[in-house]
Amino acid sequence: MSGTAVLGTGVDLVENERLRGLIARWGSRFKDRVFLPSEQAYCEMRASPWLYYAGRFAVKEAVSKAFGTGIGPSLTWLDIEVLKDTVSGAPSVRLGPRGQRLALRRGVCQVLISLSHTRHFSLAHAMLVGASCEKKEGEAY
Repeated sequence: MSGTAVLGTGVDLVENERLRGLIARWGSRFKDRVFLPSEQAYCEMRASPWLYYAGRFAVKEAVSKAFGTGIGPSLTWLDIEVLKDTVSGAPSVRLGPRGQRLALRRGVCQVLISLSHTRHFSLAHAMLVGASCEKKEGEAY
């Protein structure tokens, strides 16, 4: 079998009020550690910024889970930038240099994102797509 394959998947659920509390308590110290200036500018333009921060937080966690690394030395908060398509409104991510190197090593050619909000929760799903590998009969997946 050749072509494209799902190389990883991750999901994260964030309580919006929890993020609101972290921002209230730690302010820019928290935001600068987790969000790039472009992400902060986008969120701060909104009527309820914490809702948008929560969504971006969930996306970053979901992407790190899809890679199987979590947030840590291999992939940091600031290695994942959450973007919004100006035409469709669809979320996407741009990986920084460390994330790009990790994606290249893993054969990832695309990171697909889905993001949903309610009043209380933000949910994100990330899927890593790349070239599939050839499997031999009886080989474990």
